[in-house]
Amino acid sequence: MKYGLNLPSTGALDLLALGALVHRLDPGVVPFRKATECAIHVSGGEFNVAANLSDCFGLKTGLATAMVNYPIGDLIAERVRAMGVRPFYKHFTHNGVSGPNMATVYSDRGFGVRAPVVFYNRANEAAALLKPGDFDWAAIFGQGVRWFHSGGIFASLSETTGELILEAMQAAKAAGAVTSFDLNYRAKLWNVWGGPERAGAILRRIVAHVDVLVGNEEDLQLGLGIPGPEVVASKLDSSLFLGMIENVVEQFPNVKILATTLREVRSTNRHVWGAVAWIDGRAFVSPTCELEVYDRVGGGDGFAAGFFYGLLTGEAEQEAVNLGWAHGALLTTFPGDTSMATLEQVRALASGGSARIQR
Repeated sequence: MKYGLNLPSTGALDLLALGALVHRLDPGVVPFRKATECAIHVSGGEFNVAANLSDCFGLKTGLATAMVNYPIGDLIAERVRAMGVRPFYKHFTHNGVSGPNMATVYSDRGFGVRAPVVFYNRANEAAALLKPGDFDWAAIFGQGVRWFHSGGIFASLSETTGELILEAMQAAKAAGAVTSFDLNYRAKLWNVWGGPERAGAILRRIVAHVDVLVGNEEDLQLGLGIPGPEVVASKLDSSLFLGMIENVVEQFPNVKILATTLREVRSTNRHVWGAVAWIDGRAFVSPTCELEVYDRVGGGDGFAAGFFYGLLTGEAEQEAVNLGWAHGALLTTFPGDTSMATLEQVRALASGGSARIQR
């Protein structure tokens, strides 16, 4: 046993994720009310982790999700293939008018003192229709899955998605896989149908089956109702997070690892970046660096992917944290939500590398 985890050494998949696929429309630094064109990024918190682990880190990953048979679905499916992620789709047929749909996320990048703005169109979203019984978990996990991952964004979509995560978590544990969950508390999504109270009732049931938990102090307080200090936005202070660990493990003794990113936002395009993890009773803090941010969306998923990679490949605890920190930092230098970094770049930054030109 390492890190307090019973991690299988081999499997047909190193990681299987369960979550929603979305497409993000990005007008760059122009706010939507003045936009004339947009880039399209394929995203989804759980997909991002699987895609990053495949494309950057070379692991075998899969994604269980909804797919709609129409051109937007085709666009998204092409990107899933391009990132090397094996899909397990529940297919839906679009009626030509109202759906079901693949969700749209709108997010401009902001600039300087102007913050990014994120809003959604998740009307009649196919992923929200997913429910227990939609996937043959016995067949999927029977192939050999080392790690199962899901998150709070998917749990927030409907009354059935949280139940599906719980079903999958139980199947993963029965198959011997390590389980992880990113709380990713999004008030706009939960407030549509219940807010923090409803979120806590669902998320606490899920986290009772989780080995590795990702989330900051606000996620722990709003998503799980864990008591803690008043959250101070944009402060690079690991003590606030570490101070909540005792309360978390007292209520959820199954959790062996907790981790989060640390971000101090000095302006939209300049952040101070760090990460912290509690691993089987010991705390590990990353280096810090100043980021020149091109696109901040997906940085947290970038950290999770690098951190999970370190754990999946047996790295020392500090190195695993540093790999997550480095990959998350690099991800903010690219457009879009998923990685364009190489493993060599990640390891170089994790080892103290700089931005000097590579010849």
